[in-house]
Amino acid sequence: MQELNTSVTERTETLQPPEMTTTPPRSKSHGWISALRSYLIFDPLIWLYTVVLGIISIPCSIFGNTEKILHSFARLWSKVIMKTTLSPVKVTGLEKIDTSKPYVYAVNHGSALDIPVLYVYLPFQFRIVFKKELLSYPIVGWHLKRSGQVCIDQQHPGGSVASIRSALKSLKGGMPLVIFPEGGRTPDGDIKPFLPGAFFLAIKAQVDIVPLALIGTYELLPMNTYHIKSRPLEMRIGEPISTAGYSARETEGLSAKVQKAVEDLYYKRRELSPVAE
Repeated sequence: MQELNTSVTERTETLQPPEMTTTPPRSKSHGWISALRSYLIFDPLIWLYTVVLGIISIPCSIFGNTEKILHSFARLWSKVIMKTTLSPVKVTGLEKIDTSKPYVYAVNHGSALDIPVLYVYLPFQFRIVFKKELLSYPIVGWHLKRSGQVCIDQQHPGGSVASIRSALKSLKGGMPLVIFPEGGRTPDGDIKPFLPGAFFLAIKAQVDIVPLALIGTYELLPMNTYHIKSRPLEMRIGEPISTAGYSARETEGLSAKVQKAVEDLYYKRRELSPVAE
């Protein structure tokens, strides 16, 4: 277990963006119409969806398969949010994966709206690794706890042992897992160094890791603002990366390999452009 405690807290050295690629373009300044649309329409509606669907999901989850029911509610919540934000999503690479296999999906974290994109466009049930701090959010924290998501305490990794064991059991039982290896949202739109410990679960369960890049979500809703700027998005899925031959002591090498794969997807030239006002 000492391996787990050290691997969760270690960080890789900063990786440079792949050569022959371009940083995803930052969105141009949006005017007061965009701000009003966001603060007076988008944001209130999203809070309304969260409260209403969250409250309805509580009694519904008592009957039947709780985790499956709550996943359905999360998907519905995500669909109405994505419709509201007027941000179409192009999905590429889905044919590279077997959706019946329990992969670990390694995703760059650009925005709070990454979660709705994943729920809408990944066509299967999955569980998400999340930070303990999210449990303090009303309704959202309850939903995360009841729906079988994996809670990680980054300040005290030893306290996450029970959640990690549960996640391992789920992976071995066929449930895919989504991780954000950066450990939090990017403050500037560039991919941060991956945490090696994030790949401990994949190695222990001996499942492949799928690199997945979300393009445009940072520009849609960056940190420290509620101003949603409608724009086209893209979800790019890469080739699965095998964990065969890796031990729990070799998370750094695997982390570097996966980060390069995600960066290759994220930084390559794109044809997407912001939605016109």
